[in-house]
Amino acid sequence: MTSVGPGQVPGPLPFVAFVRPSRAASSTPSCPRTPGTLETEMSYPYKNAFVTGASSGIGAEFAEQLARAGADVTLVARREARLKHLADKLADAHGVRVDVLALDLGDETDLETAAARVAEPGDRAVDLLVNCAGYGSTGYFRELSRRRETHQIRVNLMAPVILSHAALGQMTERRHGGILNISSIVAGLPMPKSAVYGASKAFLGSFGESLYMEARGSGVHVTTVRTGLVRTEFHEAAGLDTAGLPKLAWLRPEQIVEPALKAVAKGRAFVTPGAMNRMQPFFLGATPRPALQAMVRRMYRV
Repeated sequence: MTSVGPGQVPGPLPFVAFVRPSRAASSTPSCPRTPGTLETEMSYPYKNAFVTGASSGIGAEFAEQLARAGADVTLVARREARLKHLADKLADAHGVRVDVLALDLGDETDLETAAARVAEPGDRAVDLLVNCAGYGSTGYFRELSRRRETHQIRVNLMAPVILSHAALGQMTERRHGGILNISSIVAGLPMPKSAVYGASKAFLGSFGESLYMEARGSGVHVTTVRTGLVRTEFHEAAGLDTAGLPKLAWLRPEQIVEPALKAVAKGRAFVTPGAMNRMQPFFLGATPRPALQAMVRRMYRV
């Protein structure tokens, strides 16, 4: 894969499933609460979270903040060693149960394994699904590997669809739950040289809003997170030069995650973290397409 990092602006703007045995809740007391953080401002309503793309970046930060708020967490990603390290860290620091599913969500069998866990009823039923796994590729579409682009579609699109379907069944029955889909402010733009990535973020925006409307009144909240530039591994992994990008536009993962968790708890359809990002969806929606295309041509030199 050329890069890993859900929801981010990708430019100027083989594996066997392994299930880590569940560990009992640690007796280590939780860390002291910091004023202004999520758990001091609200009694967080979700107690069993399922986070994809949890091995780094935004996904790992979701796991951290949820564990800090007292939620048990299931971590999902391909990189087993990173997941196990994070699981141990969270369980020791916050006294919560942390399970690991080392899975490639682009693999059909692995995705079904993940969906089966999300659909499980009972005391440990997932009540918050965070669809954070995703990656992008760069280059002219005709020159990219068809196999890799197809895999990207499975991870970026099929996984959120299948996992959301699995979650909505049991959440609706219990009349309680939340789903977070990580999209991007680039969802309103054409994305030459990142065509599949851009289209996947546009899909997630429409998909999430539609599910939000379907779920109204059911006790299930569906929120789409529109991110911008975030300090993660995404751009370096893609080989993208970020030197010319405005420094004030960059956010840290925690600046994405905290407002996202609050938004889904409150039942909001969308959240766009960052003051510079907030007006982008409205600006892009109001700009004529020829003008947008001209702007993108200059940015991406196509």
